[in-house]
Amino acid sequence: MPHLPEHDPETGEIREGAGNVVEYSVSDIAHALKRSIEERFGHVRVRGEISGFRGAHSSGHCYFSIKDEGAKLDAVIWRGSFARLRSKLQEGLEVIVTGKLTSYPGKSSYQIIVEAVEPAGVGALMALLEERRRKLAAEGLFDAARKRPLPYLPRLIGIVTSPTGAVIRDILHRLGDRFPRPVIVWPVRVQGETAAAEVVAAINGFNAMSERPDVVIVARGGGSLEDLWPFNDEAIVRAVAASAIPVISAIGHETDTTLIDHVADWRAPTPTAAAEKAVPVRADLIAEVTSLEARQRRAIARVMAERKLRVAAAARALPSPDDVMAIVRQRLDAVGQRLPGSLRANLQRHAVALANQRGRLSLRRVQDRLAELQRRIADMGERRTRAMLQLLTRNRDRFASESKLLQSLSYRSVLARGFAVVRGDDGLPLPLAARVAPGARLSIEFSDGKVAATADTPPGGATPGTTPGTTPGTTPGRAAEKAPGKRAGQPGGKLAGKPGQGSLF
Repeated sequence: MPHLPEHDPETGEIREGAGNVVEYSVSDIAHALKRSIEERFGHVRVRGEISGFRGAHSSGHCYFSIKDEGAKLDAVIWRGSFARLRSKLQEGLEVIVTGKLTSYPGKSSYQIIVEAVEPAGVGALMALLEERRRKLAAEGLFDAARKRPLPYLPRLIGIVTSPTGAVIRDILHRLGDRFPRPVIVWPVRVQGETAAAEVVAAINGFNAMSERPDVVIVARGGGSLEDLWPFNDEAIVRAVAASAIPVISAIGHETDTTLIDHVADWRAPTPTAAAEKAVPVRADLIAEVTSLEARQRRAIARVMAERKLRVAAAARALPSPDDVMAIVRQRLDAVGQRLPGSLRANLQRHAVALANQRGRLSLRRVQDRLAELQRRIADMGERRTRAMLQLLTRNRDRFASESKLLQSLSYRSVLARGFAVVRGDDGLPLPLAARVAPGARLSIEFSDGKVAATADTPPGGATPGTTPGTTPGTTPGRAAEKAPGKRAGQPGGKLAGKPGQGSLF
């Protein structure tokens, strides 16, 4: 077995002239190689073709390889980094990956931990662009039916572009030449990683304004495919599709095409053309209005002339006023001649009718009619009197009957037979002795009046079935006869009524 050179355990350097060979574990060798690779390379950018890509693992991590003509490098993308990737991975796509080179001791292999991926070369970008275009077109975002017409003369124009480039100057200059309109510029980056997010925020911001622009122009100057790549971002396409404001796309030169051109309501070949599409030419409008005004005046003059001719022709066909009035005058004269005779004849007819009616009237008939009415009135008065007397008699009899019934049902008739009603301080009757507390103030009502009393025997002191102050077998009335002199409220006395009245206790 050949001798391995001795290494320093701390630095890993080979010791020169060491007499004994140091033994290392497999883990020591693996970790030493891992440190060497990470310290030597660190973060690197690697260009190659994706190989063995099968999508994300069940854990969310992604494992594949990057290869070229002569070698292959294992690659790993952790779940968090994979979710943040801006480019979609696919088998055979040439990419540039950025990450940290390290080794995997479990397989004695080295690999790159990928943090970012971007397509490499125009071919890869075009393949990715075509795939994204097909996907968005399948969702109907590029359909012509969903595109809205642009306003003829917008009240306010929104512009999304870089505030420092030549694009904004060209647009403002062209708007000023054609038809000056108020403009709101939303400054964004038009190139780089944050460009797409800023354009999306600008479009959404214009839509969220209380006084929104009538049209929005998204503009950028020309450039390479990589420079214009942010405007192929899916987020921009969806923001334009969801915009309530019509959008004009003016990205690059006439030969440049991005995905925003397909979804926009109108695609301008250049930013200057976008300004020309946004507003009409004010001088042309003035000339057209002037021409229309002149045509209107000529048309009105021609109509008035024709109407005058028609009126003159109609006037010639009409009869003169004297001819029309002659017939009316003649008719009026004839009626006036017949009027006196007609009035006399009418007066005679009414005089004859009045004489006939007067002959039919006589004083005797009027007196007989009055007498008949008086008899009917007197008869009705007598009938009314008899009815009222009958009603009073019935009500009096009914009242007497109900009074007797009330007296028979009244508790006062019971008091007249020797009973009494005991009430508490609240004036309510007390039906049970158990509800009377010692010392309670009582009111006892007899048939001839009320007496105040105080209870001095506890409710439990009475023998069941007896009244306190009596002996079993005696009635309340007889108990009262044995102690006739004691009244309620006397010292040491038990409650008692007047002679002949039973005690309530």
